Amino acid sequence: MIKIYYSSESSVGKQAYAYLNASFKDLLAIDVTKTNVTGTQWKELAQQLNIKIGDLVDHEHPTFTKNYDKDASLVEDDWIKLLNKTPEILNYPIVILGDAYIQIKNPSDIEKKLDPNSMGLDEKTSI
Repeated sequence: MIKIYYSSESSVGKQAYAYLNASFKDLLAIDVTKTNVTGTQWKELAQQLNIKIGDLVDHEHPTFTKNYDKDASLVEDDWIKLLNKTPEILNYPIVILGDAYIQIKNPSDIEKKLDPNSMGLDEKTSI
């Protein structure tokens, strides 16, 4: 099963979701703008990506820059509160495949990073 955390308000998020939805049978899609992601989940995503929680945030998103300087330095709990309050500021979709966590920065890279043949996944068949 593939899991994706994405924002449907982001063009990269929408494109990544569309590709995965069309390509894989077992997809759990979590649109962070419609589904509440817990602080523990945000923390786990950042830890598995080996980044800080603040690195999950698009520091140039208008919602962020309206209230913060793009170089803002917040404590972990504040980043979590910010993501929970304004999830549309998630910078890139996060795909989880087994134990692998991947930030998708360019939708065209999904195919390279998630090669279904090498991962042993069944592709969705089209009619």
